[in-house]
Amino acid sequence: MQSLYRYFALLVVLFLTAHCGQKIQYPETQKGDHIDEYHGVKVSDPYRWLEDDRSEETAAWVKSQNTLTESYLMQIPFRKEIEDRLTKIWNYPKIGAPFKEGAYYFFYKNSGVQNQSVLYYQKGLEGAPEVLLDPNKLSDDGTTALSSFSVSKDAKYAVYGVSNAGSDWTDFHVIELATKKKLNDHLEWIKFSGASWQGDGFYYSRYDAPAEGAELTTKNEFHKVYYHKLGTTQDQDQLIYQDTEHALRNFYAGVTDDERYLIVHGSEGTSGSSFYYKDLGSEDASFQAIDEAFEYEYSVIDHYDGQLLVRTNNGAPRYKLVLIDPALPDTKDWVSVIPEAKEVLRGVTLSGGKVIAQYMKDATSKAWIYELDGTKVGEIELPSIGTMSGLSGKMEDPNVFYQFNTFTTPGTVYKYNMLTGESAVFTEPKTAFDLSNFETKQIFYKSKDGTDIPMFIVHKKDIHLDGKNPTLLYGYGGFDISITPRFSLQNTIFLENGGIYAVANIRGGGEYGEEWHKAGTKLQKQNVFDDFIAGAEYLIEQGYTNSQKLAISGRSNGGLLVGACMTQRPDLYKVAFPAVGVMDMLRFHNFTIGWAWTGDYGSSENEEEFKYLLGYSPLHNLKKGTAYPATMVTTADHDDRVVPAHSFKYLATLQEMHGGELPVLGRIEVDAGHGAGKPVSKRIAENTDLLSFMFFHLGMTPQVK
Repeated sequence: MQSLYRYFALLVVLFLTAHCGQKIQYPETQKGDHIDEYHGVKVSDPYRWLEDDRSEETAAWVKSQNTLTESYLMQIPFRKEIEDRLTKIWNYPKIGAPFKEGAYYFFYKNSGVQNQSVLYYQKGLEGAPEVLLDPNKLSDDGTTALSSFSVSKDAKYAVYGVSNAGSDWTDFHVIELATKKKLNDHLEWIKFSGASWQGDGFYYSRYDAPAEGAELTTKNEFHKVYYHKLGTTQDQDQLIYQDTEHALRNFYAGVTDDERYLIVHGSEGTSGSSFYYKDLGSEDASFQAIDEAFEYEYSVIDHYDGQLLVRTNNGAPRYKLVLIDPALPDTKDWVSVIPEAKEVLRGVTLSGGKVIAQYMKDATSKAWIYELDGTKVGEIELPSIGTMSGLSGKMEDPNVFYQFNTFTTPGTVYKYNMLTGESAVFTEPKTAFDLSNFETKQIFYKSKDGTDIPMFIVHKKDIHLDGKNPTLLYGYGGFDISITPRFSLQNTIFLENGGIYAVANIRGGGEYGEEWHKAGTKLQKQNVFDDFIAGAEYLIEQGYTNSQKLAISGRSNGGLLVGACMTQRPDLYKVAFPAVGVMDMLRFHNFTIGWAWTGDYGSSENEEEFKYLLGYSPLHNLKKGTAYPATMVTTADHDDRVVPAHSFKYLATLQEMHGGELPVLGRIEVDAGHGAGKPVSKRIAENTDLLSFMFFHLGMTPQVK
């Protein structure tokens, strides 16, 4: 039966190959004559009309693109087999690390293929778990998600955020924990905000309500901090902090555990912040500034012994831990607790009377334990090369919980006892797959300018380096975000069918601190693309693969990465997946929160930066007649982070310019956003299509299991 299936699959593959040898008839996309002028340079934008993602014309265009893509994908014979396999391996219980508030422990659990994970709680570690919030009951199609959750200091109430269809916009609601009763409190137009409790209410941030019909595209301006008192309506909320002179700043509020200090951080971009505090113990106190320069990062861990315990990169690109006396905020008066190390200090947690410092060494996790005076006393030994996440603990409680991931093992939750130094498995997933025959290694390769770039490579232990292995290279390279080992169900199917998965830790990320980040920003952004291209060349030179067996993938800023590398080296890859990417580098700052990215990218409003942006902008560097890789551009209609206009205009231009025979298609998800909160059903459907497209064009036929 298996041989018969393979024979049938071969026939269809031959048919598809012949079909792909013919020029695909793409939907006709109307061209306009819009031209912008930047610093005396005229730039055509013929598909500007696609920026109106709510127009009937754009809706018709989206439908025609999705119809073409579906008609292409449905001809791939093993698409159903991939969907079945993906659904099967997805269907196992997934439990997050618990966190404690008052007498309760909270944790998220997904029984297998539930669209959204369910929030549970229990009294003490021995209590019976109960469902607290089940977002699957909030919508018929699973597109409503929990976006945030915060418990009051007395563990009597909790505020939770709800987002719809993947949008960044969030509504806040309040629940009484003992009874699970939902209160009447309902807050709207919240974005980029958590909730921080103080007394009988909480602080949060929001924008003014946008104009009707422009909710997903209008520029987000004048972020404000409010205080909401339980039992009141939103129009009664107290305005706590605002900046009436600078529209393009965001503000975030937090309260120390003892409710003594209110901390407000401001941001002008995705790195660097201002730092203010207010003494809540004094009725007439006003906000005092510690730093207003937006050059450094500050994270207040807690109020300790009359001082603020702060993690910062001020004077320490790889971060340090200091004590700041609010009365003596000058840097010369700071007291060093944990000085800067060779590794990057990613996070700090107080537990059991000690400090747990999470570090990153060559993009993998380390965790060391210190006394409050900075004396190093131990280490949490982690199982292997991987990523520690979800670390939670309380100052007065010796129990710490964390989750540990690798590329080949899904999240296992551990409990660590600060008194005994013992770590034990708390919950371990039971899966329908076995990746014990796979290995992960880390290598370093040279980029164009000689910089050493780390890369993880995952494959079967008995792999043959004959240059013929299908390979998927992933990257990000931006916004100080580090790409560390994480388990991925979709990669599992690729790996078990002989694929190689590689992750390049390119500049622009945070793997080696702020210097590594800055080396991939603004007028140095080309370093990011050079690093990624060099990673692809390394995989080919070392015999892992060849250009006809290599796929590349990236999301958001990583979508920009793929788009730029496609235009610069279209010959180097067979398949490309630019997902929810920033493709129009001249106009990104005009939509929603795009203005905040100018710290990484620069802006077309600056003449020098405009010339640099124009030189690599994916939309503006596609060339007529060039043969591009088989490409599937993915975006979503409710993406109000990177608006879909980026992908729409890029896809239309790519189809116009493409001179090759491989397909360049678009997959536009309906009722979905940038990625957060996407229901499992949509994730399985999307990954089925991406895997099917990649398997086919890399010459792979999945084994039927």
